[in-house]
Amino acid sequence: MIALLYFRVCVTIEERSINPTDEQAQACLRVCQMLSNFYRDIQLFRFNPRSREVYIFAGEELQIRVFPSGDWSFINETEL
Repeated sequence: MIALLYFRVCVTIEERSINPTDEQAQACLRVCQMLSNFYRDIQLFRFNPRSREVYIFAGEELQIRVFPSGDWSFINETEL
């Protein structure tokens, strides 16, 4: 007789929900698709609830900010 053990893992990754605007969510999808098309790994994707901006860090040098309006821009080192 073979006994199979199944473990159930329940994990809460983030306790509070994020609420990007529709325009912002669509812009994030377009930016992530663009990065994927150029074979860039997305290292970090973060929604800042205070500024309501999304930050995307890709590869070793690309930093992108997506605003609630759906506009996005690269962040250069002088802005940090």
